[in-house]
Amino acid sequence: MTDVARSLRWYGGIAVLLFGVLPAVMVTMLVTGGHTPKQVGFLLIGGIPLVAAALYYAARGITAADPEQSAGWMRRSMTLVAVADLLLLGGNALIRIATT
Repeated sequence: MTDVARSLRWYGGIAVLLFGVLPAVMVTMLVTGGHTPKQVGFLLIGGIPLVAAALYYAARGITAADPEQSAGWMRRSMTLVAVADLLLLGGNALIRIATT
């Protein structure tokens, strides 16, 4: 029997890195470099723990032996990445629009 969650594990892990970690690092660099309003730094207080939780759930999903359990962990991870992106990138855009 084939593992139906195998591709979800690979692509989910890559997605957490590309859509979770990378935007968090980029927004952090914008804030520390002074290229964005200082209020954007407050978004990092909520965004970074969400990305960390997404990494944790992705690691649990990648290492889980049961395909159904793995898929559940990866779905939670992707949900957290989506919420973190909405908070970090959407909040950054709204704050920049409001301050210009």
